[in-house]
Amino acid sequence: MIIVTGATGRLGGLIVARLLDRVPADRVGVSVRDPKKAQALADRGVRVRQGSFTEPAGLAHAFEGASQILLVSVDRMGEETVRQHRTAVEAAVEAGARRVVYTAQMGASPASRFQACRDHAATERDLAASGLSWTSLRNGFHAASGLDFLARGLESGQVALPADGPVCWTAHEDLAEAAAVVLADEGRFEGPTPSLTGSEALTFADLAGLAGATRTTVPDADFVRHLRADGVPAETADQLLGIFAAARADEFATTDPTLAELLGHEPVSMRTLLRDRLTG
Repeated sequence: MIIVTGATGRLGGLIVARLLDRVPADRVGVSVRDPKKAQALADRGVRVRQGSFTEPAGLAHAFEGASQILLVSVDRMGEETVRQHRTAVEAAVEAGARRVVYTAQMGASPASRFQACRDHAATERDLAASGLSWTSLRNGFHAASGLDFLARGLESGQVALPADGPVCWTAHEDLAEAAAVVLADEGRFEGPTPSLTGSEALTFADLAGLAGATRTTVPDADFVRHLRADGVPAETADQLLGIFAAARADEFATTDPTLAELLGHEPVSMRTLLRDRLTG
């Protein structure tokens, strides 16, 4: 039994879909906060159980009988996130799982300038101390995030963001396919994977140029102030600024062939995703 958490989210849902291409539905289970949202999976024969990283008792039921568990990292940052991941790792141990696969990020390091990467490094330490076999998927930076940062600038023709650096933007669909491949082949990796990235690192200046927009640099303090004015909490605004600080330090610039090897073809490029956004 392979259990996938967060299966009603974007990445988790794609992973389950790709996994069902490889293994029978009765070997797949999902742990979700709201089972009603996973009814379509239940209809296909997938085991659906309620589970939350904040409720150990529920996770014990959701993880029952698991041989492998895919922990999709929560979409938040900070110590509470690390605690939730630790709860899930402990539940995996209690359930008797033999392997945990975790969705981390390229650049995961306690010294990263981006909070999420520091959180991923902390969870990797917990996995290493768990006694379980484990794999940490060092996913390339989500292309969808880059497109979201670009959205306002694409409308106005002025991409106004803090100074950045090259980033290996990577599609959710490719990362989901890679996760399914790793789950279906238990011996593929132990510990952190190489960075699972596209074949090209692009800056926001590169992306603005491709979109026919102008790239202007906004001081860090102004970026945070604009986010606060839009209702973003102060802590979150500072964390988002960390993406640009990390990019300036080339934390997301490394390209690696591992993702292409897992997929059996080249990952979709950010150029293609941007073109699709502009013409969609």
